[in-house]
Amino acid sequence: MDDRDLTDVLQEGVRAAAASSTPLRLQGHDSKAFLGNPVDGDPLDLSAHRGVVRYEPTELVITARGGTPLAEVEAALAENRQTLGFEPPHFGGRGTLGGAVASGLGGPARPWGGAPRDLLLGVRLLDGRGQVLRFGGEVMKNVAGYDVSRLMAGALGTLGILLEISLKVLPAPVNTATQVLALSRDAALAKMRELARQPAPLSGACHVDGRLYLRLSGAEASVRAWQQRIGGETLAPHNTFWQRLRDQELEFFDRPDATLWRLSLAPATSRLACEDEVLLDWGGAQRWVFTDLPAEQVRKMVAVHGGHAEVFRRAPDETAPFQVLEPGLLTLHRRLKERFDPAGIFNPGRLFQGWLS
Repeated sequence: MDDRDLTDVLQEGVRAAAASSTPLRLQGHDSKAFLGNPVDGDPLDLSAHRGVVRYEPTELVITARGGTPLAEVEAALAENRQTLGFEPPHFGGRGTLGGAVASGLGGPARPWGGAPRDLLLGVRLLDGRGQVLRFGGEVMKNVAGYDVSRLMAGALGTLGILLEISLKVLPAPVNTATQVLALSRDAALAKMRELARQPAPLSGACHVDGRLYLRLSGAEASVRAWQQRIGGETLAPHNTFWQRLRDQELEFFDRPDATLWRLSLAPATSRLACEDEVLLDWGGAQRWVFTDLPAEQVRKMVAVHGGHAEVFRRAPDETAPFQVLEPGLLTLHRRLKERFDPAGIFNPGRLFQGWLS
């Protein structure tokens, strides 16, 4: 296992960039370079800053450097039958812990295992002045005030470099099985809503190509009982499907020339006009959609239902990936950016074009 602390090297590079106002494009394995707006800056490779710093299986806490490969973290956890609850994607079979947190993305288990921000206990951060800051810790606690470390989940590296990350981990399930039912989209949504109201040990619920996939995780007796109750076919082996869903390797996603939208909606939301081609995940709360409708129309349609629409992978056009923020939220984002990165050197424009972001 490669273990290297390059804090001093990274600190020197950031200070030099800040002094010369040189923008930096932060990258680990570059597996999520497609997220957000393209960044015009000097690449700063973070992948060599890696290694598990502390791991306490009995405390369900792991601390690792940002460049540590996800595969390495998950292998260490697997030795103690533990796992990352948010099931982070490994796009292209790659990915680092820092990238997983910075992207804020969760896989199929995310509604049941928690989002990255929910499991983030603390970070050690290199800010835009070259200062090393520490937020949070390595224990779950309930204190007054906002947990600043959670700001880093989903910030896409615009607030600083994640030197170390402390996460709560979860026990791996004793038994897991997947049942498959041939159902229409509407029938699948109804089934997922029905199961959400019951104590089913779900850890995945996806509908694609006329089939509903339900992953059950827990004690063997519970899983078997719910398999019989749900019915359908038992998928074997079943792990491959969920890994391909997690990493967007299913045939549904194989449209490199089309724009892929990610819609976040209440599971009970009925079919929207923009859902020409759709994969339902997270029990219907996350919808992957291919549509030719204009971006403004898609966003308005989703907003009417209290949801959020994001261009996840885009065709070569000028569509902004993220929805424009309301003035109050935009001001808050700007102030945070100015506090953590006053010279605007970290991934400028990746979240929003036209201001320090």
